[in-house]
Amino acid sequence: QVQLAESGGGLVQPGGSLRLSCAASGRIFSIGVMGWYRQAPGKGRELVAVVKLGGITTYGESVKGRFTISKDNAKNTVNLQMNSLNSGDTAVYYCNADVLSSAYETFRSYWGQGTQVTVSA
Repeated sequence: QVQLAESGGGLVQPGGSLRLSCAASGRIFSIGVMGWYRQAPGKGRELVAVVKLGGITTYGESVKGRFTISKDNAKNTVNLQMNSLNSGDTAVYYCNADVLSSAYETFRSYWGQGTQVTVSA
């Protein structure tokens, strides 16, 4: 089994910054794609940013130029630096990781429980 522990959410004023962290633990042989999605009230879950094997990153259109994702392969952690936050960034942010638990299994997707980010004056 694999667990994803998220931290760093909270309340921030417009224009401010927050940093989210996600640490994967448990039966981990290799991690493929790892990153963040978000879901605002009344909306579907959307891509924020992910990092793939080899360090290739993909960002959602609305966060490009403001958010930066980074991954520490040795610690199985991914961080999301969020700058120039606005009310449109208010959502529950979920960590996601595609994990291979052994060389004889296939990748399986895991989700964290989510952390609330609220941008408000």
